[in-house]
Formats: sequence, C-alpha cells, structure tokens
Amino acid sequence: MPQGKPAGVPCTQLDPAGACRLFGRPERPAVCASLQPSVEMCGSSREQALSWLAWLEGVTRPGAPPS
Repeated sequence: MPQGKPAGVPCTQLDPAGACRLFGRPERPAVCASLQPSVEMCGSSREQALSWLAWLEGVTRPGAPPS
C-alpha cells in the first residue's frame, strides 16, 4: 500500500487465510518485518493478537490523541 495502510483496513497483501503474501521477500515493508511476535503482543489466541494490533493501529494513527 504505497500511501500506507489506514487503521482498520486489512493489508492488501494478506491472502484469504490472513497470511502475508510478502513474508520472507525483500519487498516486504520494514515496519512489517520489525514486528516480532511475543506473548505480550500475541496473547494466547488469534483474537487477542488481532485486538492488540487494532489498538496499535489506533494509537499510531495520525492525529490520534496520546495514550
């Protein structure tokens, strides 16, 4: 997504199963490659991980109030 990915919008590089089509490829954005899974980030389920990512998108959205 050349202009960035808006919060709440799935990345265009996700396949129907939610896997990244660019994983391991040199054109994968640095911000994606920098996200390292951890218990704090992923929790113990897909739902917890998606909730954390939604929060992260919200607090890093341009114009978002400081948390």
